[in-house]
Amino acid sequence: MTVSPAVPLPGPAAVTDPRPDRPSITELRLSAFAGHRRARFTLGPLTLFTGPSGSGKSRALQAYAALSRLGGGAGLEEAFPDPVACVPEGARPDAQRRRGFRVGCTAAGPEGPVRLDVAVQAEPELRVVGERLTSGDLVLLETALRDPARRTVQAAWHTAGSSPVTRGPLPDDRLGTALLPLRVAGKTDGQRRVLAAAEQMVVALRSVFACDPSPRWMRAPVPPGEGRLMPGCDNLAEVLLRTRAECGRRHALLTAAVGAGCTGRVLDLLAEPLGDGRVRALVDRGNGVCTPLNLLGDGELRYLALALVLLTGPGVLAVDPVGEVPAALQTLTVLADRFDRCMDRRQVRELLQLAARMSERGHVRLVGAVSDASGAAEVDGVTVVDLSP
Repeated sequence: MTVSPAVPLPGPAAVTDPRPDRPSITELRLSAFAGHRRARFTLGPLTLFTGPSGSGKSRALQAYAALSRLGGGAGLEEAFPDPVACVPEGARPDAQRRRGFRVGCTAAGPEGPVRLDVAVQAEPELRVVGERLTSGDLVLLETALRDPARRTVQAAWHTAGSSPVTRGPLPDDRLGTALLPLRVAGKTDGQRRVLAAAEQMVVALRSVFACDPSPRWMRAPVPPGEGRLMPGCDNLAEVLLRTRAECGRRHALLTAAVGAGCTGRVLDLLAEPLGDGRVRALVDRGNGVCTPLNLLGDGELRYLALALVLLTGPGVLAVDPVGEVPAALQTLTVLADRFDRCMDRRQVRELLQLAARMSERGHVRLVGAVSDASGAAEVDGVTVVDLSP
C-alpha cells in the first residue's frame, strides 16, 4: 500500500510508465474546486481517497466524473448540475460579479503524458472561460473568453505548418478538446499531434463508470431492459440474467467472489423471470435452497454489485466508450464513492483483491472514496490518498 497525501501544484507530475498502450488518467488536479485549492492527486491502478467527513473525498470523485462527462461531449450543465457548490468557499466575485473554479487532469498513453486544465465560470452564467491542452512544454490547444457578450471562446490550436497556430471560435459550454476532431484537418504533423493527444485524453476520460450501488432498489424484481448495469445497480437481477447466459466463465468468477465475501454457502447466482414479466435474482445455497436477493443485507448487496462491476466490461455497464478505438486499447475506470459503505473489513479486502487481479492486465482501474482505508494495507498495489488535515 502506498500512502499519498495531497500535495501542492508545482508542475507536471512524473509518470512511471510514460507510454502505456491504453490511455488512463494518472493525475487529478483541483486548482480551485469546492474545498480543494492547489491540490494534485496521483492516481494509480487502485486509488482510495480517505479522510474525515468533509475532507473532500466525494468532491474529488465528483470532479473526476464531471471531467469524464465533458470528455464524452456533455455540456457544462450536465457535468456540473450545481456549479455554484463547486466554487471554493470564500471566493469573492470580481468587478463583473464573476466566480468560478478550475480543474484538470493528466492522461498517460502512447503520446506520453498529456495535460488538460479547464477554468469554468459558475456565476453569473455557467461557461468555460479557459482551457489548455499541453504535451510537455508544447501548448496544443488554448482557449480564452474574449467577449463576454458572445457564447463562444477564442481557440488557438497547434498547426506547425505555414502558420504556427490556427484560430477559431468554439462553444463556451463544451470541452474544446472533445471537439477538436471536428475542427482540425490533420494535414500537418502538428495537427496530427494535436489530434492524437486529444484522442488520448478523450479515450481516458470517457472510459469511466461511476457507480454507487443502492441496496434499496436492488432488492426489488425489475422489468427486462437492455441488460446494461445502471450506476445505482438497481437492475442487477436483469444483468445477472444476461451475464449468466452469455459468459459462463465470468459468471463462475463472480459466483466465487460472492462466496468469498458473503455469509453462507454460495453455489450459484440465479436470475429467474416471474409471471408478470419481471426478473428477480437469487443465491443458490445448494440442496434446493435459494435465497432471494431481498433477504440479503445491505453490505452483501453492495459487495455483490461492486464485484459484478469489476468483473464485467463496457459492454455490460451503462457507459459510452469510444467506438472508434478497439476495446483492447481502452481501460475502464470504476469510480466508487462511499466504496466501503455498509461493508465490513473482510468484504472491502476481498473487493480490493479482486480489483487488483483485474487491474494486472491493464483493463480495469479503480478510484474510490472510503471512510476507513486500514484494509488497504492487506492488498498490494493500492494507493491511498489521505485528505486528513
